[in-house]
Amino acid sequence: MKTQPRLDPRHTVIFAMLATLLFISKQVLEFLPNVELVSTLCMVYTLVYRRRALVPIYLFVLMEGVLWGFSSWWVPYLYLWAVLWAMTMLLPKALPGWLQAPAYAGLCALFGLIYGSLYAPWQAALYLGWDLKKVLAWIAAGLPWDLVHAVGNLALGALILPLTELLRDLERRIAPA
Repeated sequence: MKTQPRLDPRHTVIFAMLATLLFISKQVLEFLPNVELVSTLCMVYTLVYRRRALVPIYLFVLMEGVLWGFSSWWVPYLYLWAVLWAMTMLLPKALPGWLQAPAYAGLCALFGLIYGSLYAPWQAALYLGWDLKKVLAWIAAGLPWDLVHAVGNLALGALILPLTELLRDLERRIAPA
């Protein structure tokens, strides 16, 4: 098994730029509730960089906390994006070409659909006293927004395959000789 090298200076800069792209894309689409490119880009980074994708993902999480404050809303970010990363890592590396685009977009949509449910444990611990009825009511109340999130992720998930191919191509072009 080929292991990826530690973070070299070139990838330190690349990952900082990719994290900034995550951050800016979220701010630009902030006016559209539950429509974001973050899920799409997190999947692209994971498909290209595998475990090292956690670097730009968590730089993004840190930037979100710096801008908006490290308050209760931020804590789930510490695990939510890791869930998407893990789901993406579980996809077979050798998916047939015809299956890649729908599988990636479908996974991205699924993440949007379960986002509120993934957020629920933190809400339950912090605000709902672990009352199962309240937790289920909270999830049910958020379901329309999770559906919007899923549809947005499905649409933007169509970009995963071309962006992955573009980033892989850029990686090959800028690789040290």
